[in-house]
Amino acid sequence: MKAALIQLCSGDDPAANLEQTLPLIEAAADAGAVFILTPEVTNCVSSSRARQQQVLQREGEDMTLAALRDLAIRRKVWLLIGSLALKTGDADGRFANRSFLIAPDGRIAARYDKIHMFDVQISDSESYRESAGYRPGDRAVLARTPLGVIGMTICYDVRFPHLYRNLAQKGAQILTVPSAFSPVTGAAHWHMLLRARAIETGAFVLAPAQTGTHAAFQGAPRRTYGHSLAVAPWGEVLADGGDGTGVIYVDLDMTEVAQARQRIPALVHDAEFGGP
Repeated sequence: MKAALIQLCSGDDPAANLEQTLPLIEAAADAGAVFILTPEVTNCVSSSRARQQQVLQREGEDMTLAALRDLAIRRKVWLLIGSLALKTGDADGRFANRSFLIAPDGRIAARYDKIHMFDVQISDSESYRESAGYRPGDRAVLARTPLGVIGMTICYDVRFPHLYRNLAQKGAQILTVPSAFSPVTGAAHWHMLLRARAIETGAFVLAPAQTGTHAAFQGAPRRTYGHSLAVAPWGEVLADGGDGTGVIYVDLDMTEVAQARQRIPALVHDAEFGGP
């Protein structure tokens, strides 16, 4: 099975972002990819809540979701929209950071709202409070498809290995980690975290990413790390997207999942133990 990871540098204009995204997905389909993945916040990267209020829509009205569902139908591909920033109607005005798995007939096969919010102080000059603008999800999501069983996660989730272990123990063979990773934490941790999740679970890990410097609206521009990554169940990096926009391809042999889990059956070796 050929998969394609789309690496984007999305700005704060959903229409312009869609114009950037569509040709890359078309190119991936032309190259024979049957599973195509885009990064976190494909539709809008912005550090301004005011700008987000202006341009974001609810799920049923979102132009990116509608266009990519139509594209999945036309090209007969499975499409993971890494995530979309969406209005929710919540009383506190917070958005959803929601991943969508789109089937070749255009239906939404699964939705996942990011559980873990990126509330961190990386340095004196770089901090994030994702929970101020987004409300967290509260459930893990598994999608059973002809491609394999897919466990859906987003970005900061990757630091919480129990989520991935739970998905793998319930059958996940492919773990998706669409991201918009900070350059500082990306350089320090990105490759190691993704390889660790693959090794721990014996699953493929596919992590399409945002990259570069993103336009700002009444605020500081945001930068992301790039390096969209595909990791095999044994922990090998199969493809790395570097720091430019574009598409990376990977061939997935799903028998490797069973082989890795047979060699080291850690998913069935959980032990009970007391704490300090």
